Amino acid sequence: MLTLPAPAKLNLFLHVIGRRHDGYHLLQTVFRFLDFSDELSFELRKDSVIKLHMSTAIIPEEENLCVRAAKLLQQESGAAQGVDIFLKKQIPMGGGLGGGSSDAATTLLALNQLWGLGWEKNGLMKLGVKLGADVPVFIFGRSAFAEGIGEKLAPIELPSAWYLVLVPSVQISTAKIFASKELTRNTIPIKIPHFPIWQGHNDLESVVCRAYPEVANYLEWLKQLDNTTIVRMSGSGSCVFAEFATEIAAKAAVEQIPAGINGFIAQGLNRHPMCISMD
Repeated sequence: MLTLPAPAKLNLFLHVIGRRHDGYHLLQTVFRFLDFSDELSFELRKDSVIKLHMSTAIIPEEENLCVRAAKLLQQESGAAQGVDIFLKKQIPMGGGLGGGSSDAATTLLALNQLWGLGWEKNGLMKLGVKLGADVPVFIFGRSAFAEGIGEKLAPIELPSAWYLVLVPSVQISTAKIFASKELTRNTIPIKIPHFPIWQGHNDLESVVCRAYPEVANYLEWLKQLDNTTIVRMSGSGSCVFAEFATEIAAKAAVEQIPAGINGFIAQGLNRHPMCISMD
């Protein structure tokens, strides 16, 4: 059995700079991985069946991104083998931390290895786009500046940092937020590395905060903390985070979390913890 991590990600900023004719939004963002992961285990089957095992089935199996990723790779590669996938969830769903996308990416990487397919990274990334715009960055495996719909990636080295992530008790539909008439879609494009990340913003944040007051309240609480370098919402929410330069500062902040608010601290990573080189 092969057991691998599927890390969470943060969007350190997220600018919406336009919209394509097919409705997809044009973005600029910086992705950063966290040392906070789901865990997936894979065991080859003698038949061609793909089976997901979870302690709690939150969504139908056929809609789970792990299953969709495995079936897509099986279809596109012509692989005759099947697999049992055992998924232990830790990343909150609907929180903007990329848990489902990360699970899908780890599945593609694992099955490429277990099924002996020999696909290169770029091929898996192109397959990942069909599953979701965030999937490719987890296959890319590096902190990245992303453009397009999130699939055009350039590696970026980020300074050491720790994050306090708060998890509001709401799940947010990404499609609903992007469809909002209140969403600003004309942020001026920026250029990395000359752009200071702390000057960025999340264009989705104001839309989410108006629709979900709990998210707005969590952000305001983070903003009153000392020693933060960035306070922002990740992706389309609902999770919000504060960045700190040191673990000590992050731990001091987590001790101040009021009762009833869920949160965790995690170290920022510049590389995917699998550290698989497929170049």
